[in-house]
Amino acid sequence: MFLGRIDGKVWATVKEERLRGIQLSIMQPLDEDENPQGEPMIVVDTIGATDGDLVYWVNSTEASFVLEDSLIPSEASVVGLVDRLDLDRSSFDTHTRNR
Repeated sequence: MFLGRIDGKVWATVKEERLRGIQLSIMQPLDEDENPQGEPMIVVDTIGATDGDLVYWVNSTEASFVLEDSLIPSEASVVGLVDRLDLDRSSFDTHTRNR
């Protein structure tokens, strides 16, 4: 899982059938210090995050499995809201993270 911040919503009147009723959001990926990493992306948001929320998200195959009963066409999906972020820097190695 990775960190991100919600920066807005995407409004689409026409979209793939399996995405009907699912919110799409604009999210900025973040590093562990909440610094922007890469470009903002459009993500599937099944938790109803709002602008400015710190979230955690998944990508790749895991992003397709966020709904219990269906696979959705998604490269990235928000799966939770971050309430607090505590880091033990002594055990954190940023060079081993894989995106």
